[in-house]
Amino acid sequence: MKQVPKLNLENSMKLYEEAKKLSPGGLLGIRRPYNFIEGEYPVFIDHGYDGHIVDVDGNDYIDMLCAYGPIILGYKEEEINDAVKEQMDKGFCFTMVQEIQNKLEQKLIDLIPSAEKVVLAKTGSDVTTMAVRIARGYTDKELVLRCGYHGWHDWCVEGHGGVPKQTLDMTKEFEYGDLDDLENQLKENDGNVACIIVTPVGHPLAKPVMAPPEGYLEGVRALADKYNVVLIFDEIRTGFRVSMGGAQQRYGVTPDLSVFGKAMANGYPISACVGKAEIMNVLESKVFVSSTFFPNSLEMAAALKCIEILERDQVIDDIYRKGERFLSECERLIEKYNVPATVSGIPPMPFITFDKCANYKERRTRFYTETIRRGLFIQPYHHGYIAYRHTEEDIDKAISAIEEALAIVAEVYPEK
Repeated sequence: MKQVPKLNLENSMKLYEEAKKLSPGGLLGIRRPYNFIEGEYPVFIDHGYDGHIVDVDGNDYIDMLCAYGPIILGYKEEEINDAVKEQMDKGFCFTMVQEIQNKLEQKLIDLIPSAEKVVLAKTGSDVTTMAVRIARGYTDKELVLRCGYHGWHDWCVEGHGGVPKQTLDMTKEFEYGDLDDLENQLKENDGNVACIIVTPVGHPLAKPVMAPPEGYLEGVRALADKYNVVLIFDEIRTGFRVSMGGAQQRYGVTPDLSVFGKAMANGYPISACVGKAEIMNVLESKVFVSSTFFPNSLEMAAALKCIEILERDQVIDDIYRKGERFLSECERLIEKYNVPATVSGIPPMPFITFDKCANYKERRTRFYTETIRRGLFIQPYHHGYIAYRHTEEDIDKAISAIEEALAIVAEVYPEK
């Protein structure tokens, strides 16, 4: 198989060294180089277009991380940017709110099955934490049962420093797809569970992304009802990507509260906590939430225009069609080259992981080294995304890069 030389990342690495002098680690969290393949991936991006990004050294990549999910259409979406500029001319940060807030909230109520009332915020962590606080206020209970990743706030970052043990003790994790595990925890803590928060399309920590097993979401809904617990769907990733009404609409299970973000505004920072009026109304009395910047309207204009395009152009159908082909080809190639790897996820959110056997870390490192050198921007530890502006040619090139990478992995680390 033809070898591809290492990319020139001189400018990116120079900026990274400079950044480390300015900020702890140079940059935060999942954007740090150790979450990719150190020395092989760019650290600084110059610009994006369609479904591509270009780094500060001029390397062009098919971007199938999509900024970890917000980019559902593509980069440089003129219609969205024009809507934002029009709103900007009116002003966008005031003591009070603007009419556009009502328009966006009504649109979300029209689209999302669980939405009777809406609160707009900025980030996913904002609204997952808001939903948990609402659930605690509504139930007068404290314990949270969670599954997977729900943000960076104290209640959901077990294993990290700076968080009081007493806070962590108020959250317990259950296994995605395992109803018995969830019910056992509900029984053990009966009378003190405020809510269950679950990502409808599973994102268990350190495991592949998983479509919900048949009957699983229905079972979670039934257990929440049985034990009188508020059910929260974390739709930060799935909202406006698996259907216009989220995973709850596609899979036909309605939670009490749900949270949306990422793809809602194609990269502009906005999120939403929505739910049953009876539960949301605790914000009128006993539960406090406030922020200087939650009412800023530029992101609302972006969200309304993004949602308009998603509906008008049947974007989600297009993404599913491309994603189904991509997943199918990845499965075929893994079988062809007999590489111990797994294709998981759903068509809008594909993932390739390496089975935990001999040399799996080396296989993984080599695979993702070869794909980035061929201009495919995917990540070893996080599922990818399909965007509307990914062309059929982009998908073909991505599949070709994956085939060449798998062929090299199979040659260097053959199965015994």
